[in-house]
Amino acid sequence: MIRTLTIAPPAWDKREIMRYARIRGADNSYDALIDECINEAEPLLTYRVCCMTLPVDPDGGITIGNEHIVSQTVGKAICGSEAVILFAATVGSPFDRLIARYSRVEPSKALILQAIGAERVESLCDAFCAQMSTELSKTGKRLTRRVSPGYGDIELSLQKEIFAVLDCPRKIGLTLDQSLLMSPSKSVTAIVGITDGCEEQQNNCADCDKTDCAYRR
Repeated sequence: MIRTLTIAPPAWDKREIMRYARIRGADNSYDALIDECINEAEPLLTYRVCCMTLPVDPDGGITIGNEHIVSQTVGKAICGSEAVILFAATVGSPFDRLIARYSRVEPSKALILQAIGAERVESLCDAFCAQMSTELSKTGKRLTRRVSPGYGDIELSLQKEIFAVLDCPRKIGLTLDQSLLMSPSKSVTAIVGITDGCEEQQNNCADCDKTDCAYRR
């Protein structure tokens, strides 16, 4: 069963916005521009998620639509899980249009808006996972860290099956083109394991194998 949720707007993290914008150190010269962009973006943002729970197969893989996925990346992330949550999250198309408008007339503002979009969708994923964790904790379960198509050995082509299984266009207005690009662009699909235990895995750079990432903390 597909579940659709609207998540309460997560708290803003200006340090993360600066990190995504590649603004290094304690550079306060961008504060006013960031605040201006936040104020303009805030009324346009929506926080929508669709999700479903899938079993982990006996071989440790998962089946999404017509694809059976046996992946080292997924296996490491969901180790010990008997089920996973498959989800898609988006902050909506009006925000995309705002970025497109400023890309033509004010590139510096568009850059900050791009960073805001990245911070917003990651914060949305964090908030969704926190909500799921609260629900699962009542049964003694917890979430593992999440992973997404295109990361590690997870093929980006898996997006086709994810979009079909979750019915993303109808549920949250999220579409996928022939080049596997999502629209709205500030969107994420991910897999997160459900396992026993009390210690939650963190979705942070220390857990990530991509050591050459420009955004690594």
